[in-house]
Amino acid sequence: MPSFMGNITSIKTELNVPVAMRDGVRLFADVYRPDSDEKVPVLLQRTPYNKALGNSRVSNLDAIRAASHGYAVVIQDTRGRFASEGEFYPFLNEADDGYDTVEWCAAQPWSSGKVGMYGRSYVGATQWLAAAAQPPSLAAIVPGITSSDYYEGWTYQGGALAWGFILSWTLGRLALANLGAISRDHIVPDGAREALIQAVDNMGESFRSLPLEDFPDLKGPLAPYFYDWMSHPANDEYWRRWRIEDQWSKINVPALSMGGWHDIFLKGTCRNFTGMTKHGATAQARSGQRLLLGPWHHGPFAEESGEFYFGLAASGGAEDTDGVHLRWFDHHLKGEANGADADPPVRIFVMGTNKWRNEQEWPLARTQYRNYYLHSGGKANTLNGDGSLNLDKPAGEAPDVFLYDPRDPVPTNGGGLCCNQSFVPGGAFDQREVEARPDVLVYSTPPLEADLEVTGPVSLTLFAATTGRDTDFTAKLVDVGPCGCARNLTDSIIRARYRESTEEAKAIQPEQVYEYTIDLVATSNVFLKGHQIRLEVSSSNFPRFDRNPNTGKEPWQESEPVAALQTICHDAQHPSRLTLPVIPS
Repeated sequence: MPSFMGNITSIKTELNVPVAMRDGVRLFADVYRPDSDEKVPVLLQRTPYNKALGNSRVSNLDAIRAASHGYAVVIQDTRGRFASEGEFYPFLNEADDGYDTVEWCAAQPWSSGKVGMYGRSYVGATQWLAAAAQPPSLAAIVPGITSSDYYEGWTYQGGALAWGFILSWTLGRLALANLGAISRDHIVPDGAREALIQAVDNMGESFRSLPLEDFPDLKGPLAPYFYDWMSHPANDEYWRRWRIEDQWSKINVPALSMGGWHDIFLKGTCRNFTGMTKHGATAQARSGQRLLLGPWHHGPFAEESGEFYFGLAASGGAEDTDGVHLRWFDHHLKGEANGADADPPVRIFVMGTNKWRNEQEWPLARTQYRNYYLHSGGKANTLNGDGSLNLDKPAGEAPDVFLYDPRDPVPTNGGGLCCNQSFVPGGAFDQREVEARPDVLVYSTPPLEADLEVTGPVSLTLFAATTGRDTDFTAKLVDVGPCGCARNLTDSIIRARYRESTEEAKAIQPEQVYEYTIDLVATSNVFLKGHQIRLEVSSSNFPRFDRNPNTGKEPWQESEPVAALQTICHDAQHPSRLTLPVIPS
């Protein structure tokens, strides 16, 4: 259909419009649309974060601008949230409720019959889950900073619990924010609000609660799912019910995926793009995937991430992400020949040089994967140790050893975090304070003689042993400037029992060397001339990840952790190495 041609002089707003689901539960929505008799396409946002805040940072599209551009914008509280009826349980009802809401939008007298969906974080999950249900009227989606698997890369990573995220998210955004709706349908204990406020205000202490399963402030009707997540530490059937990766072949809509290099859900954003490109249900869906990646963390698309400034061009405003949305929807919902279908599939912000660049695929076809091997004389502890990285394979070298004590874990300092910027701030930070700890091994290249671009998937192959019955190993990729400032790029973890698969735990034998692969997800960064490539290795990154107690007992059930001696091998038989995606100049 042609672009909306009406002279929009006013916007009609309808609040708390009931939408009946197939089981009779009513979900309530606010509608913003042109005050006109012309039928227009619909843009739908289904949010657990209060529809009254529809233009908040999780929306990623200004509803008034969209309505002024010739769209009806429907912003709905998901089931059991705020104004909507029913019981909220993350992910469980989003496919059916999304299907029913899309078709309701298409059937309204002011609707052209075509619907698009948009939004970020959990609001991206509501899009992918609805798309997997194949509502006939859904024409395109724009999911931002969201995941492809609500076990791996959302609740867990490498088998470790994403503790900083799930606790701060559940306390503040899910339980406390929605306490009114919970109290409407359940008997809430006296003092629950005060206890939640105290838990949030004292988040640092809340993180240290042991055992995790006994965390008191989310019991009863407040967040039963929180305890279900912990009781399913493997990627089992509980998680596979709503795993997007298993449903790519059902999804038949184009998707413009937006993400950030420092976002907690970067892995899912990239995997949804590559998975849909290969496995989407139709040729149109496969060719209709787009990927936009900036230097952002899980928050506003800003020019700053953490304590680093990436330039004005890095901001969502400079990229006009609202306009990017509207151009995308104009093509897919209005049929405009505006070139959106011919745009390069991938647009990335390259840190270091701080410039945007278009690409034809992800990962980049011209990537040269290069192994940087770990070396030392056995004393790589701290940034003042003798650890080094280079392209030479190791021969006979002494291993590095450190003591991992879960009672004094390595503190998190930026990275992929959500959802409390006061206690778990995400983004890029100077890591030198962390690198001063003796339980952090530091391996660095000499200062580079020329610029080196690293863009794509990053991984670490680590040969390690522990005196514990189970343990974790962590890794962090860092860009070190001539002044010594150490800017984190990406980090990750592997839980020893899940070294072969997160679907099944396999015990380790203390003091036996095992090979571990740590998926560091991805980055795009030019290490400038004079800078150094650095790798940090340890066994904790807390509270980003829960602490492994080293006892072999389930970490969420353990209240008495013990210390473990960790050994990192790098010799001819155990060539520990960092694999980087180098882009030739």
